Amino acid sequence: MKKIINDPDTVVQDALRGMQAAHSDLLTVHYDPAVVVRADTPVRGKVAIISGGGSGHEPLHGGFVGRGMLDAACPGPVFTSPTSDQVVDAVSRTDGGAGALLIVKNYTGDVLNFEMAAELAESEVRSVVIDDDVAVKDSLFTAGRRGVGGTVLLEKIVGAAAERGADLAACEALALRVIASVRSMGLALTACTVPHVGSPSFELADDEMEIGIGIHGEPGRQKVKAGTAAEMVSALLDPILEDLPFASGDRVLLFTNGMGGTPLLELYLAHGIAEQLLADRGITVERRLVGPYITSLEMQGMSLTLLRLDEEMVGLWDAPVHTPALRWGV
Repeated sequence: MKKIINDPDTVVQDALRGMQAAHSDLLTVHYDPAVVVRADTPVRGKVAIISGGGSGHEPLHGGFVGRGMLDAACPGPVFTSPTSDQVVDAVSRTDGGAGALLIVKNYTGDVLNFEMAAELAESEVRSVVIDDDVAVKDSLFTAGRRGVGGTVLLEKIVGAAAERGADLAACEALALRVIASVRSMGLALTACTVPHVGSPSFELADDEMEIGIGIHGEPGRQKVKAGTAAEMVSALLDPILEDLPFASGDRVLLFTNGMGGTPLLELYLAHGIAEQLLADRGITVERRLVGPYITSLEMQGMSLTLLRLDEEMVGLWDAPVHTPALRWGV
């Protein structure tokens, strides 16, 4: 195993120190428990938007802490849920008097620990669970569908609403609307290696790919021979379109995501194919995001996410954001 680390046992803490050094204008890192918060938190009168999950998916979630997105992120060990104590601490540090909304990916540990934190926190706290992965109904980590790429879009849109002054009930209702309108699916060309494990999380032959893989390396729908980029995009897009379902006349945001080891050259190639396939179906891509924004360490692969848009979502997506990973309108 070759990785740019010192000690597998301290890799998350070491990375957080580097994040603090690189982005001290945007965020502050606390270490006991580990919580990443906005540099200007708490923002008085603002609903705090909080998320988190296992490390190894960077820039999710700490890279999205900042104005217009998250007030705090709780980083767990690699591919492991943060504790309820971390979430309670995040709520306490970001409490501006308007309550907090927890955005939770649908993994059993995340759901349990965030729910416990919501009960223990002294502030008014509500939570929503995102489950946008169409690949499976259940997996090794979940009861129900997994939360994947749609999380990035959810955090941006709800974060913008909170920044504009939406109250807790409005933020929750908006989040539920986004969750109902977003679908994702991914594939892997190679496995990733968790630092403290030291070996690949699954096996793939040189000519194989796993369709419907999870962001922790969970098995997908099927293992098949690797095909062309067009075949790969179709294998992801067709199940997504059928699931909601999406239809001619829909306006969408298309998010083409890299899993950590995929060059942008290949992501843009895939994105262009997806745009053409959607145009052929009469679906209008009004907004786009391309890049490695919810990763699985060094896995080669990609995921596609489609969000059916309405006017409010478009306006909130376009709103200014200033985080380590996303910056526009500032």
